[in-house]
Amino acid sequence: MPCHNQQMNNVNSGQEHPMKQVRFANNSDSSVPDLVSNSGSENVSIQAESQESLGPQLKLLPLNDQIRELQTIIRDKSTSRGDFVFCADRLIRLVVEEGLNQLPYSECTVTTPTGECEAMEQGLRDCCRSIRIGKILIQSDEETQKAKVYYAKFPPDIYRRKVLLMYPILSTGNTVIEAVRVLIEHGVQPRHIILLSLFSTPHGAKSIIQEFPDITILTTEVHPVAPTHFGQRYFGTD
Repeated sequence: MPCHNQQMNNVNSGQEHPMKQVRFANNSDSSVPDLVSNSGSENVSIQAESQESLGPQLKLLPLNDQIRELQTIIRDKSTSRGDFVFCADRLIRLVVEEGLNQLPYSECTVTTPTGECEAMEQGLRDCCRSIRIGKILIQSDEETQKAKVYYAKFPPDIYRRKVLLMYPILSTGNTVIEAVRVLIEHGVQPRHIILLSLFSTPHGAKSIIQEFPDITILTTEVHPVAPTHFGQRYFGTD
């Protein structure tokens, strides 16, 4: 799979976003907290407990102020769609970059114009422009509420590849479980699948790992309250 070095561009939205606390409306479910602070210890505790209970198959991006800010802006219902899409794209890029880091790479050398040899490790870790793309369309059946596959198309040699399965908001895990089953039907082994998600609930991550113990999940946050409005806000259909 040929890869090309891709120069990262500095993008500035032209707006400053102050750090905020994310406040949720009161919920009759006592298991859902009324107030969640992205910078507080509560969220860190939830994520630590999730990692401990689910083991090494669940991987979290190292939490820093940049990721906290992006998560907070995405969760804030007062965020404009322009800011929402901008922050969502940034968070998606961070997750995808780390997902690529989870793939196996072979060390190699090149001859530079000066005749010297150097390792290409950093270049190989850049985004691969020619990466092969497959698609799965899964929707919930209106009567049974079960996930149903309507369309699936993959590269013919997908069974020989590592697969990055992308699903932004992991809530119940039902859709992803069905998608993994489709990949298995096409010869992909669960240990070769890395699920990339922006936000995940403990229940969703646990359901997937219980069903497929060898799969790897990479996300930025594990919390009982997931921003399920993500798709509507991102595509402007809310």
